[in-house]
Amino acid sequence: MIRTATEHDVPEILAMIRELAAYERAADRARATEEQLREALFGEHPAAYVLIAEDDESGRVAGFALWFPRFSTWTGTRGIHLEDLYVRPDARGSGHGRALIAALAAVCREHGFERFEWVVLDWNEPAVAFYKSLGAELLTEWTVCRLSGAPLAGLAASAPEVSGRPVV
Repeated sequence: MIRTATEHDVPEILAMIRELAAYERAADRARATEEQLREALFGEHPAAYVLIAEDDESGRVAGFALWFPRFSTWTGTRGIHLEDLYVRPDARGSGHGRALIAALAAVCREHGFERFEWVVLDWNEPAVAFYKSLGAELLTEWTVCRLSGAPLAGLAASAPEVSGRPVV
């Protein structure tokens, strides 16, 4: 069963985020708190959304997909960016991951979104194979860029004065 997350799910979502971070060899970088997630997912201006996969027999949370809207200047349409897809190890192979991805594909179609995108670690061969089996195109000509920590702070400090900053 796939359902939309509720505030009640925040502790379980955070636990799975930490499980995913450990799997991706980055447990020390998963610093989000329940309060941050609660605000980001259920606050006045949600930054992201979550679908939950539950085991049909036990009702146990088997996995989740956390996503947020994006926009393509080329297509002139919105899309979905899948930030995290995680299915607990003991629930893998039962169709939960495919069901979560399919549910998000349906959101795209329902809203006229033309793109559904995410990133995958190149060493995560099971995930790469899974995504390919769904028909996903792996865009090898694009490289993810990231600013964080001191480089982000340094660049921000050099920013010119901007009038009319958007409220985020």
